[in-house]
This record gives sequence, structure tokens and C-alpha cells, in this order.
Amino acid sequence: MLAFAPLHAAASAAAVVVTWLADTLAPLAGGAATAAAIVLFTAGVRLLISPLTVAQVRGERRRAALAPEVRDLQRRYADDPTRLQSELFALYRRAGASPVAGCLPALLQAPFFLVMYRLFATGDGAPELLGERLAGVPLGWHLGDGLAGPVPLVFGVLLTVLLALAWWSSRRARRAAAATGTVAGAPVEGPGAAVLGRLLPLLPFGTVLVALVVPLAAVLYLVTTTAWTAVEQAVLRRPVPEPIDKR
Repeated sequence: MLAFAPLHAAASAAAVVVTWLADTLAPLAGGAATAAAIVLFTAGVRLLISPLTVAQVRGERRRAALAPEVRDLQRRYADDPTRLQSELFALYRRAGASPVAGCLPALLQAPFFLVMYRLFATGDGAPELLGERLAGVPLGWHLGDGLAGPVPLVFGVLLTVLLALAWWSSRRARRAAAATGTVAGAPVEGPGAAVLGRLLPLLPFGTVLVALVVPLAAVLYLVTTTAWTAVEQAVLRRPVPEPIDKR
């Protein structure tokens, strides 16, 4: 039990925040106040890490600007993968475009998702939250807890939204790889790049698989954070107008 003490403390803290938000929203949201509180909690998490997301987008734009140089290196060192990797990382370092910076926002979200899962899977810190409902479905229920009534409808709607968002994210990942000439910072023609290029666009669909086995509250978290990401992509990654040549 001692090993789970930090997780228990985090779940208890999250329970306090969610309960306070639910009490505040109750006059407006009624019986769905706790579900609305989870959405706001998730939005708060995303706001906290938004500076990292902005930095990630700037890094992607730097890498996109380096695409011609990346392709030149790929041609020059096509027969020497080790030298190619070394030259690419040196290029990124000089330009201040780390190929791994894009992973940070996703990694920082993982602990919050784990806390939300524990809170509504075990009731750790606030057992009463397990009985709160969304459209008649307890937030602590999984998809398999009821195959009749509102359960298939509620989960079905949320899973459909996640599937649509995953498809959009997958499409964007393919376009980003084509624009920068790299896949996760590696050259598209480098060793293992073909496998990586096929794998990375499929990763967003992993969220849908996770949603099949977690409580409804965690599914709400996933839908909210994935939708937030989609909006960020649309706003932060919109095309930058080319400067007008006045000559």
C-alpha cells in the first residue's frame, strides 16, 4: 500500500477539485454536474501544459523549415545511416528544433489520466463520486457493465467522437511527416522509418482502444483532452501566410 501512497494523495486532491467544481456547476448542470466538472478539470490540465504545446508547434515549424536541408542530407548520406542520423541531430540542435520535444505534452498528461482512472475505478479519496451519473450512466461504470438502457448509447456517442478525432489526428500526422521529411525526428528514408511511418499515424486510435476498458469518467477525460488537442492543432498549426514581396 505504501507504494501507492503518492497516487492515493493525488486521487484525493483530484476528488476535492472535482467535487468543488461539481458543487459550483450543480445549479446549471443538475445531475450532470460531476461530468461537467470532469470536463473543466481536463481543460484546466490542458491550460497548465499549453506553454509546452506552443513550444512543440514552434519546434515543428522549425523542422518543417529544415525540410530542404533534411532531404539534402538524405541524398548525401543515403549509404551511411549512422552518419545520416548524426548529421540530422546536429542540424536540429543548431536550429533549436528538438525532435523529441513533441512528446512532452502527451507524457505530462499521463499522470492526470491515471489519477482520473483511479478515482473513478476505485473511488479512492471520494467513493461517493462513483454513483454520479451522465445521462443515467454511473461515471464509475465501464462499457461492459451494462449492455442495455442508456449505456450503449452514451459510450457509443463518446467512442464515435474519439474515433473521428483519431482519424483527424492520424491524417495530420501523415501530412506533417510529408512536410518535414521526417517521422518523429527520423528521416523518412532512414532505417526503420517505413515501419515507424506506418505506426505513428495509428497511435491516435489507441485512445479509442483505451476508452473501451476504462470507466465512463476516464472516457470523458479522453474525449475532452483529444478534442482540445484537435482545436489546438487547428488554431496553432494553421498555415502561416507568406510575406508579400513589395519589389
